Amino acid sequence: MGFFDRWVGKPIKLTDGEFWRGFFGMSTSSGKTVTYEKALALDAVWACTHLIAKTVGTLPCVVYEKDGSTVASNNQLYELLHDLPNMDDTAVEFWEMATMSLLLDGNFFAEKKMNGGKLVALNPLHPLSVDVCRDARNARYYEVVEDGKKRRVPEDRMFHVRGTRMPGSDRGMSPIGVVRNTVGNTMAAEETAGKMFANGMQVAGILSSDQVLKPEQRKQLGETLQQFAGSDRAGKIAVLEAGLQYQQLTVNPEDAQMLETRQFSVEQICRIFGVPPVMIGHAANGTTTWGSGIEQLILQFTKTCLRPLLKNIEAAIYRDLLDAKTRKDLKVEFNLEGLLRGDSAARAEFYSKMVQNGIYSRNHVRKLENLPPDNDGNELTAQTNLAPLRMLGHNGGPPLNDNEPAPAQSSAA
Repeated sequence: MGFFDRWVGKPIKLTDGEFWRGFFGMSTSSGKTVTYEKALALDAVWACTHLIAKTVGTLPCVVYEKDGSTVASNNQLYELLHDLPNMDDTAVEFWEMATMSLLLDGNFFAEKKMNGGKLVALNPLHPLSVDVCRDARNARYYEVVEDGKKRRVPEDRMFHVRGTRMPGSDRGMSPIGVVRNTVGNTMAAEETAGKMFANGMQVAGILSSDQVLKPEQRKQLGETLQQFAGSDRAGKIAVLEAGLQYQQLTVNPEDAQMLETRQFSVEQICRIFGVPPVMIGHAANGTTTWGSGIEQLILQFTKTCLRPLLKNIEAAIYRDLLDAKTRKDLKVEFNLEGLLRGDSAARAEFYSKMVQNGIYSRNHVRKLENLPPDNDGNELTAQTNLAPLRMLGHNGGPPLNDNEPAPAQSSAA
């Protein structure tokens, strides 16, 4: 059983941390009890959280030197955050768990394992097994419950990423807990729909007559109508006799209203997680999955959903994983350029602009593309379309004085 399977089924209740004791209980206005597992059973919740978690997992978490451009690949922290946080989880799995924890609980905890004063591993903990406490001196510490036993972890041994929180609270607010009524209403609508399809009389039409049929007549009539059932028999003409009349049934207004409610619930859940509905396959209000408008929605998703989440994690890394010395020497950032790996055209255009404007060298681009360096590729270059007039015709030589006329340009014969 994996990390995720061990905690998704835990109910949200009053005893689950300081925030819940102050604000929330187990139930919702619809009468449904919300747990992370039940919330994830909703396809919209799963699609949103899965999309965000998988996207964050694809982004490399890079440790840079203080100049902000040199990758500190020889630093131990680089290996932990970029490659292998612990012996059980890859970096992709680790950041997916961190993201899923933040989206559901609003908190992510990872215990720091030290060896000789050096950080050697980050072991994730399920959020509902960790309580944030304060001692008599107002110093923060963590109580972790594992296998029914409680142990105490000091603040300097915990990596804690917090989502949005209220002043005076040491825990981030759970998005699922805050909007539990919305999630509960969606769960109730899904359950109602399931019962309707399971127990409701879903027929295409009704045969009516003013005569009372005998059992053998009903059986014979049923066998006759079977000749017209199924898509391969569509278009046949049925002959009715003995006063029988056929009435076709359509979706009644109540059922149609429930279908609209279920569609609106998808948009509500997308609003909670900041995901454009079209990105999880829900075309709302006539939105299509084609055209430049979708590109803008994806850009909005990157700016308003991914970037704030990543910045929150980066800030927690700065606070919990760097000390006073390394904060001056190192910088940790998620590289959003990793999203370009799936778009060759956008990646080529980006590289072209960065090289042409002297921001990236050609060898820098070759390294990003896993290509060997070129002998002359380290020099920064730029196009000279907008060079000053006094530089024209000098081919890289010393510039002319302000009073010196520019050389005459030779004309082609």
